Amino acid sequence: MFAFSNAVHAAPCLTRQRSVLFSALLLALSACSPTPPPTAADSTPPPPEVAVVTVARGTVGLLTELPGRTEAYRTAQVRARVAGIVQRQLFREGSEVQANQALFQIDDAPYQASLASAQASLARAEANLMQAQAQAQRDQPLVEAHAISQQDYVSAVAQQKLAQADVAAAKAAIQSAQINLAYASVTAPIAGHIGRALVTEGALVGQSEVTPLALVQQTNPMYVNVSQSVTEVLALRKAIASGQLKSAGSADSAQVRIVLDDGSLYPLPGKLLFSDLSVDPTSGQISLRAEVPNPKGILLPGMYVRAQLQQAAASSAILLPQQALQRSAQGDSVKVVGTDGMVSSRNVKVGAAKDNQWVVLDGLKDGEQVVVEGFQKIPAKAPVKPVPWHAAPTPAASASAASAAPAASAPAPAPAKP
Repeated sequence: MFAFSNAVHAAPCLTRQRSVLFSALLLALSACSPTPPPTAADSTPPPPEVAVVTVARGTVGLLTELPGRTEAYRTAQVRARVAGIVQRQLFREGSEVQANQALFQIDDAPYQASLASAQASLARAEANLMQAQAQAQRDQPLVEAHAISQQDYVSAVAQQKLAQADVAAAKAAIQSAQINLAYASVTAPIAGHIGRALVTEGALVGQSEVTPLALVQQTNPMYVNVSQSVTEVLALRKAIASGQLKSAGSADSAQVRIVLDDGSLYPLPGKLLFSDLSVDPTSGQISLRAEVPNPKGILLPGMYVRAQLQQAAASSAILLPQQALQRSAQGDSVKVVGTDGMVSSRNVKVGAAKDNQWVVLDGLKDGEQVVVEGFQKIPAKAPVKPVPWHAAPTPAASASAASAAPAASAPAPAPAKP
């Protein structure tokens, strides 16, 4: 009975051992079986991606960048118009002054005395005139009654007219004395920025010549004088006459943008005032003048700048990023992605540059895709995958975006340990 029970318990153990051995054998066989070979579809790599822009034609203004210098809108020299000793300086050097603002005070005592003398001369002349008029009025009935001679009456009338002339001369002397007295207070002829004083208090001015005292410059708006070569002007006129370009309009409507010496763009646009008709025989240049607003005083007289003028416009032109163009001795070309994904080279005609882009005048059609980035990925005889190109943000934009990030995104400081 005991042996039979042992045999019954041993049978299930044997069965489990056989199951384990069978599973291990299947695993060994599956590991030794050969791997199926890869198919042709799995071995073909995907086409490389290249960044492209889609061509779109439109009217593009062509900018001409010319060198120039700034000039004050108005310049006035403050000068002494009467002789005398400078008593006071009534302005702060380097400040803004208004028109007719007092700047210097010259000793006016001599001119006050001259005015008083002229007033006294007028009083004496008026008294003589009164006496002469009375004498002529008395002699008139006498001469009619033949009580006095005609010669005596003529002399009385002449004395009256001489007295009237003396009164007029005395009034003119008073006016002259008043003008000289007013000139003793030197005022600003225009509103603007005044520089340093050219004389000091106690200096004798206007003794032998008109002495300069200071310089006032009106710098808002500001003139920008630029020059352009005759060759460029003739080429531009020829292109406009042939219909390749169209004129940007009259001088009054042409906008001007100023590029400062450090390469930055002045924020306020100006306007072109005129283009000179004569050519400088020494340099072969034509002078142009623009007017630019300068409310904050960024532009200073005599600064070297570059002026961007829109003198013409291309009616059917294309703007491409500068890195899309390939320049060589054979000419300018771009890479174009076809509808089948194949890349081909295309010769183009390029005009001027505008805002870090080239103006393409001919060689491309609307809707074509031009490669901008990924030239090194283009295979010899295989298609590519075009993806839209996005311009990289400028450093200033990146800095502003970083400063605008919420402060909550920063990791919270770790709690202080007790």
